[in-house]
Amino acid sequence: MTSTHGEERSSVSNRERVPAAVRVAGALTSLQALVGLAFAVALVVRAFSAVNPGGVVGEAVYFTVLSGGVGVAGVGLVLGKRWGTTPAFVVQLLLLGVAWYMYGPSGQQLWGALVGAYSLVIVVLLFTPQVRRWAAGLDEADE
Repeated sequence: MTSTHGEERSSVSNRERVPAAVRVAGALTSLQALVGLAFAVALVVRAFSAVNPGGVVGEAVYFTVLSGGVGVAGVGLVLGKRWGTTPAFVVQLLLLGVAWYMYGPSGQQLWGALVGAYSLVIVVLLFTPQVRRWAAGLDEADE
């Protein structure tokens, strides 16, 4: 019979070594997921007054699925899981594109600047030297 106590101890020690920037990026990414879910709820409420409620509900389902994926990535980062870095980064790249569009062609400079700055903060957090070293697993070589 094998014991998992050693595995639990190494898991605890790895959790303690997770850089704070990872947890902050995870919390900020999770907040984005909550905003997406709130938007989906707003769409469902709007569906009651829409001419074509099926299309609006479909859009709400789409945003719910996307927000769920973003939330999983954010929670993964908060819990110190390395797999959460790539999805969180890809979401930020997509949102930087949205921010660019908001700032330029749509003429909503304030919202574009806010979304862009928020996403850029997460990108910077995910690319600090400590986070890059942690994400690559290089800190485990010290054990």
